[in-house]
Amino acid sequence: MPDDELLSYAKFNGLEYTLSELLELMGENGVERGLLLSPPLKAGGIAPNSRIVELCKRSNDKLFPILTAEPSRKEISSVLKIAKENDDYVKGFKIRLGYVEVYPDDPVFAPLYDYAESRNLPLMFHTGDTAFPDGSLIHAHPLTLDRLANKRQSLRIVICHFGNPWMTDVAELLYKHPNVYADISGLVAGEGGTYSEPYLDSLAVKISDAIYYVGGADKVIFGTDYPIETISAGLDLVKKLKIERQDVEKIFYTNAIGVFFSGR
Repeated sequence: MPDDELLSYAKFNGLEYTLSELLELMGENGVERGLLLSPPLKAGGIAPNSRIVELCKRSNDKLFPILTAEPSRKEISSVLKIAKENDDYVKGFKIRLGYVEVYPDDPVFAPLYDYAESRNLPLMFHTGDTAFPDGSLIHAHPLTLDRLANKRQSLRIVICHFGNPWMTDVAELLYKHPNVYADISGLVAGEGGTYSEPYLDSLAVKISDAIYYVGGADKVIFGTDYPIETISAGLDLVKKLKIERQDVEKIFYTNAIGVFFSGR
């Protein structure tokens, strides 16, 4: 889409940013399945969730939709309608904390959470740094999820981007709440700068330390946030983690299967 806010990231990373390219890159890197989400638009809001479902259905069961929910009764109703029409195909929902000035325990999301709990579907939350300077870090801080996890203990919560830069706080959330997970997507946005390699090393140390604190990688999930991060950059980050081989397997495969593809 010409008004896709992520086009500049794709250009910076030398990516075509097409469905065929993504599927080709997945094949080249041994990625069996993935999740597709709505990108933000320059005029505000997101690409239609219906478009994401359509693209996934053209992927030959390689990509599955996560529906993005904006904080209004009308938008929540629309998302639930699409989810019900595509039952067993939609793999979860996402809320763009920080891009929308709302906290995760806002009552507007109650119908969405009720449905997600009834279908055992996870909720993904953007947390941490925002890609654009007008984002609200107060709303994007991962600790805002503590109240929701306390109130909704059967709701599976996925903290996107490991809350970067608040990774220690995310480690505590993973340790405290049985129903909370975190992904490591979108952490390596752009390569080749003066401090790119030291930054990658520092990320690997922080994520490794979080895994040590929690006692294992059972709740950490691989992701890229294509086209913000290339698949190869995400793989390089995992390779730098100082963890056991079985934990690497959990991050790459086992944990995502359990959270998004385990059925009901």
